[in-house]
Amino acid sequence: MEMKRNEATLNRPEGDRVIDAAYVFINFESFIQQVKDEGAWHKNDRNGITLFKTDELTTVLTRLHKNASLKDNEVNGFFQVQVLEGKIKIETDDGDIEMKEGEMIVFHPRVKHTIEAQKKSTLLLQTIHEKML
Repeated sequence: MEMKRNEATLNRPEGDRVIDAAYVFINFESFIQQVKDEGAWHKNDRNGITLFKTDELTTVLTRLHKNASLKDNEVNGFFQVQVLEGKIKIETDDGDIEMKEGEMIVFHPRVKHTIEAQKKSTLLLQTIHEKML
């Protein structure tokens, strides 16, 4: 297996890290603190970091300020949202769902939804890419 790395950028000079290998250890506390400390968090309504990425699976840690939203999100694969901190509202055609820390929702492919932070929130987002289904 070839190891894949995410390279450092101007916005994330400490960004060089492994995102795919035989195993990837993820320290949520460390990544949450990194996202909170970065300039993007202070300038924008959100900040996030890719923790793991292959052709089959993508895992992203996202932090949203209160009232920030991911509007009309639709994923071509199974999509999982886990609330690590905070409180969010998920809007779907079937109704709204309020979620808090420790709760998770899983969407089938192409289910349109909007995620809105009711207060500052940290989310773990995972996509199982459709080509694997």
